[in-house]
Amino acid sequence: MRRLLLVVWLGLISLAAGLVPGLLAGPAWSAFALPPLALMAWGWVLTGRNWRSWRYAERADDLLISRGVLWREETVVPYGRMQLVEVTSGPVERHFGLASVQLHTAAAATDATIPGLDPAEAERLRDRLTELGEARSAGL
Repeated sequence: MRRLLLVVWLGLISLAAGLVPGLLAGPAWSAFALPPLALMAWGWVLTGRNWRSWRYAERADDLLISRGVLWREETVVPYGRMQLVEVTSGPVERHFGLASVQLHTAAAATDATIPGLDPAEAERLRDRLTELGEARSAGL
């Protein structure tokens, strides 16, 4: 999905950057289309690496979410601190059969998202996290 958005937007920019100057100033000016095309190729590779870096693990007392290629970021969300677990899916995500699970806690810095899930897996994860959150917060 992110690669499609990359190709669409940078394809339009490349077309505009090459076609308009090429028609107005001459064919040599069509070379302005090359930087957006190079950026598209570079973004294609980086998008794949970023997508493969996302991980999550349901542990005994918390949920671990890790992501990042150059800068690794790990978020640990204790089940007892979860206030809201929601499944979101925008129009492009729905077209590709994807959904995201978003976790909200009292501290805004620990809000976490798990993107790119199958909708059935997202629903299962939401139900499981809600159940674990209610069980762990009973003593608060």
